[in-house]
Amino acid sequence: MSSHTKTVTSCPVCKKTLIWSTENPYRPFCSERCKAIDLGNWANEDYRIPVEEPNELKDTPYDDE
Repeated sequence: MSSHTKTVTSCPVCKKTLIWSTENPYRPFCSERCKAIDLGNWANEDYRIPVEEPNELKDTPYDDE
């Protein structure tokens, strides 16, 4: 008897519990709807990668003389 461990995860959009499987064409999402919602969130810039704004004075290589 072989033991196959199934990976259980949750949909990043609706949080529904699902089994991670190559048979799910929408993974990591549970459905086409959740996949489309996530794409829309990126397109609307609802998700953002934090960026540290440079300090202009700090980036100046030379002191004004």
